[in-house]
Amino acid sequence: MKPLPPLARMREFDFSALELERAQDWPVIAKGICALCLLLVSLLLGDWLCLHELRAQLRQARSQESSLREQFSTKAFQAAGLERQREQVFELQAALADLLRQWPGEDEMTGLLEDMDRAGQAHGVLFEDIRLLPETVHAFHIEQPIRMGLVGTYHGLAAFLGELSRLPRMVTLHDFEVAADASSAAGLRMGIQARTYRYRDKEGNR
Repeated sequence: MKPLPPLARMREFDFSALELERAQDWPVIAKGICALCLLLVSLLLGDWLCLHELRAQLRQARSQESSLREQFSTKAFQAAGLERQREQVFELQAALADLLRQWPGEDEMTGLLEDMDRAGQAHGVLFEDIRLLPETVHAFHIEQPIRMGLVGTYHGLAAFLGELSRLPRMVTLHDFEVAADASSAAGLRMGIQARTYRYRDKEGNR
């Protein structure tokens, strides 16, 4: 009698007749199928136990990679502009230092008044009155108003005001009042308030 091929033998084999207690007596084909099933279960269980955590770590690493790429791009952009930012800081510091040099200190006020007097004399302007008004304290500086009563010609007063704007110390002009001088046909009387400034540091006045 010709032996049946393996597939035909599997179809005719009665798996319900197998007893677990007599597994050593099972036919080879039954043992092979059982071993194959155990192998598949082992592979699936090993994949779940070992590779599941690795896959989670891989997903986390990919997420971190995207975040790190964004951070790198941001840092690279910031680094590219860092040198320009430093230059701008130096420029601002230089501008601030130059501005502060134009603000007279408290001990320089006398010299500023003398410069204003010399400018008036140079253009034929007489000081009828010059008074220091109360200071106004601001957050970062102190404002010192100076009230002046002047007498001079139109051109002399204009030249005097232009001279004030060219003084090495910052002076701003406010509250102009102009009237004709009754004692001189070509003369004018001017009331004006000049303001100068000084820096106020954290410990007090400059």
